[in-house]
This record gives sequence, C-alpha cells and structure tokens, in this order.
Amino acid sequence: MKLLKRRRNAVSLDSRLEGLAEAADLADGRLDADAVAGARSVVSRAGVRRSLSIDHTAVALAGATGSGKSSLFNLLSGTGLATVGVTRPTTSTAQAALWRGAGSGPLLDWLDIPRRHEVSPAGASSGPEAPAGRGVAVASGPGARTGEAVGGPEGRGAVVVPGLDGWAEGDAAGLILLDLPDHDSIESAHRLEVDRLVELVDLLVWVLDPQKYADAAVHERYLRPLARHRDVMVVVLNQVDRLTPAAAERCLKDLRRLLDEDGLAGVPLVGVSARTGAGLPELGSLLASRVADRRSWAARLAADVGTAADALVRASAGAGARTGGSAGSSPGAAAPPGAGVRSGSDAVATVAAPEVSVDGLAGPLTDALSEAAGVPTVVEAVAKAHRHRSVAATGWPLTRWIRRFRPDPLRRLRLSTPGARSSGGPVGRTSIPVTTVVQRSRMDTAIREAAGAASTGLPAPWAAAVRQAARSHGDELEDGLDRAVAATSLGPVRRPVWWRVAGLAQWAVFAAMLAGALWLIGLLGMDYLRLPQPYLPTVGELPWPTLLLTGGILLGLLIALLSRVAAWLGGRRRARGAARALRASIGQVARELVLDPVAGELSRYRRFTEAVTVARNGDGG
Repeated sequence: MKLLKRRRNAVSLDSRLEGLAEAADLADGRLDADAVAGARSVVSRAGVRRSLSIDHTAVALAGATGSGKSSLFNLLSGTGLATVGVTRPTTSTAQAALWRGAGSGPLLDWLDIPRRHEVSPAGASSGPEAPAGRGVAVASGPGARTGEAVGGPEGRGAVVVPGLDGWAEGDAAGLILLDLPDHDSIESAHRLEVDRLVELVDLLVWVLDPQKYADAAVHERYLRPLARHRDVMVVVLNQVDRLTPAAAERCLKDLRRLLDEDGLAGVPLVGVSARTGAGLPELGSLLASRVADRRSWAARLAADVGTAADALVRASAGAGARTGGSAGSSPGAAAPPGAGVRSGSDAVATVAAPEVSVDGLAGPLTDALSEAAGVPTVVEAVAKAHRHRSVAATGWPLTRWIRRFRPDPLRRLRLSTPGARSSGGPVGRTSIPVTTVVQRSRMDTAIREAAGAASTGLPAPWAAAVRQAARSHGDELEDGLDRAVAATSLGPVRRPVWWRVAGLAQWAVFAAMLAGALWLIGLLGMDYLRLPQPYLPTVGELPWPTLLLTGGILLGLLIALLSRVAAWLGGRRRARGAARALRASIGQVARELVLDPVAGELSRYRRFTEAVTVARNGDGG
C-alpha cells in the first residue's frame, strides 16, 4: 500500500506505527501497563483498518440525548430510518446508511454494525418501477451483507427510500454514515457502544445543542482527550432555529472558544437546523469533500498513533492519568479512547536521555566492590607469599627448612598458584573472609550512587528502572566477585632469576663453611691423637679453616639479609601488580553485573525517546 504523508517532509504513517510499536515494546515492564496496552491496541487496530476498504469512509454522528443527531441522520440519508426522540434515548444500537457500499462489508463487520441501509443516489426512482439494487436495501442481523436487497437478489420486498437531495451524483460515494447511541444514555450498554465506535470510525461528527453544548461530560470525556483528532472531527451545533440570529452567533462564538480551550482550534464548526435545513448544504459539502478525499482513515490512524504516543510520554514522565467520566456514567464504565491523556500542546514533552558514560561510574563502584571482595587481604597475602617463598629459596640452608612448616599465605586463602590458574580448570571457592556488614553496606551504597548518577535527569519510571537494573544481579554479585579473585593471575609463573643465584651462593658459602668446619675438626682430632700437625695455610694471621668457617657463616647471613630486603621490595612490586590485576577483574564484574544492565536501560530509554518522538511528531504534534 502506498504510504500516506501529510506533507513533503512528514514521517510516513508506516514509520510512525513502527515507532509506536517499538516504543511500546521498549516501555513494557517500565511504564504504566494501560498506556503500553493502549499503544499496542492502536498498532493492531491500524493493521486491521488498513487491510479493509479505503474507498469507504465511516462517519459517526455522536451526541447527547435530545441533541438531534438522529434527525440529522434521517435528513442526511433522506430516510426515516432513525427513531427520533427528545426526552429519552431512542437509539440503542448503531445503524449505517451507505452510499455505494459495495465492498464495505468487511469494514462494517469489523465495526460490528448489523443494521445497514444502502441509500440510492439523488434522482433515483423509488417506486415500484425502480430498478433492482436502487434505493435502500434494509439488511439487519449479524449475517447481513451490504448492498443485498432483503427478499431476494432483485430487491423484491425491500423498503426503498430516496437518497439525500442536493448531493450531486457520486458526491457521497463511499460514505458510511453511522447513527450512534447517546453518549450520556442512562443505559451503560449504550455508552459502551459509543466508546467502542468512537475508537474505530474514520470521521467523528459531534452533534451538540444550544442547551448542553458546554456540558463537561462531552468536553472532558471526549472532545478534550481527542484533541489530536481535530483533523478527523467536525462539530455541529444543531437546533439553531430555536435561537435568534444574534443568539445563535453568540452561541457559536462561545462554542468555538470552548473548542479552542480543548485543543481543537481549527475544527470545522457548523450551525445547522434539522427542522429547517439551515446549514445542511454546508455540512453536506464538508462531508462530501472528506469522503471524496479518501484520507480520513489514514488521518484517523495518525491521530490515534499520536494520542497513544502522548500516553506513553505521559506515563514516561510519571504524570498521573487524567480521567474524565461522563455525567451519570456508572462506576464501572470503560473510559473512552484517549481518556486521561491530554494531547497536542498540553502533552508532556519527552526528556532527552542524559549523556552519562558508565565508564565514569566504574571507579568508586570498583573500590567498594574490591573491599567487599577482600582484595586488600589478597594483596597483602601476595606480598607475604612472595617473601615466604623468597626466604625458602634464598635463606640460610641451615634454617630455611623451618619455612616448610609455615603455611603459604596464598594457599591458606585457597588461591591457586599462577601455573595452576592457567590450566583452564574450574575455579573453586576461596577462603577469603566473608564480607562484613560494613563492607556490604559500602557496596550497596556504591551501587545506589552509581545508579543515581546514571539516572540523573531521567523521568521517574525510567530512573526506577535504572536503579532496578543496577541491582538486578545482586544475588550473583558476591559469588561473581569471589570467582573473579580466584581466577585472577596474581603474579608471573616463573621464579625470579636472582632466587637461583642467591640460592647457589648460599650453597657455595655453606660448602665453604662446612669445609672449614671439617678442616678444623680434623685438626682437633689429630691434636687429640698426638699426631704430627700438617702444614696450615693462613691468610695473614688467620688460618684458612677458621676463615672458611667464620666467613661462610657471616657471608651466608649477609646473603640471607640481602635476600630478605630484595624479597620485601619484590613483594611490594608483586602486590601492586596483583592489586592492578584484581582491580581489573573486579571492574569487569562490576561492568557485567551492574554497569552493563544500567547502560542497557539508558540505551533502552534513548531508543524509546527516539521511537516515541517519531510516533508523536509525524504530524508535527
């Protein structure tokens, strides 16, 4: 189907419907369920209406009891089909008068109009000599077919009524004129029928009378909520013959003022008299031009899209629904289309999504999560473990074995070694102390602050959605932090080279010390056995055995001391590296479980504002 555009650069109806459907999907679970359901209903209804006849225009005459709409229906159709009454509702179900209604059957079935009347064009004969198919074939019942004469295909037994005089041949072709029940009827079923058809018809003609034209029931319940439908609305002030010309002029001016206040500036306003026929040519010409234009159906759908988009925007802004019930309506009566939504210039404007980078929120959040995950404890254990292993590798051989009886700080926390961590096996739980109440409180505060910063400037429902998204993985957070710590590589796999050098040096000086000790022991043994003393080399005054023994001891202690200093410095360096690695792992958890959901909600809101803007502003609304 060819896309309908209101003006050269306007958004197409298809694009607006797509925008509304997308906005409804994005708003699902975030905004008021009624607003979302209303938007989806409009999309579904538009799909059905566009599949039906666009050569026919459904025009509804709506009004209050005694407004004279049934009299207008009879006068426009040139029939006496509608029962006329003044003091009580006389129209219980809607009925249709059709001009060239061939092909309109599916549309009338969708509108659920069982009573259908085919009106002959002006000048057609209506007597017994009238050709078959001319005049009015009155067909009633759910199985009635438009254009089929009652009593047989040739029209025998049909009630034939002349058409509307004054309309040229073909001027009203495609018109489906509906006479609706009274919107203020004492029967709730009548009001529900009006509300149902007001949602569906292509063009609305509101028939008011001088006594009740300012009634809040019609203005607050129908006219004001339907402000976006001003292009598919006509207002008729009937019974002007009961007023003097001056009084009728004042009445029309006051009604125009009320319509302007309702957001219906520019809506055609016609004063008519069903008794004298005054104003009927102007009304008939107006309806004929709308029918001939064949655009009312699309304009109606565009207005529905705008109204539904306005409802989403109002729900997004957190504005309460503005309901307006008709006078005398039952408490359970359904609200009419658009009830509770002020459209047009009175609608709430969309709020642009704030330009917030979640990267800027990661710092404080990562700090709090790192503390809750026990990162300071792990970093301290990394430094201690490095010193512990360094002493075990470079300490004095006579004392280093004592280190074997001390537990490794990292293994005590059940943190695997770097080599085991690279094997790709499953990561188990650590023995890091559980999160304290203070740490959990800081973590919760950091999450709230990050969500609050991200949602600054957002409407209340979307800000609540952002806060909910930030906490959506709260149950997984502690386990995720523990796994991140357990899976983080806390240092290089290879041992430092200087450990080997220092270790070899220790064994070398230990060997020298042992050699000196054995040498001295041998000398003592020979002296004890009164054996001749061998030649004893010296360094200055100091014998070599004594030099080897004392030098080995002192040099071993010196190497151990220097190794401890180097181990302390290396432990600090490895602790800093482990802190960076752990912070990166914790930051990844913070992004996956907190910031990514927040970013997803912000992106969702941006796409919602773009989609709803397309849906709203296709007609400049």
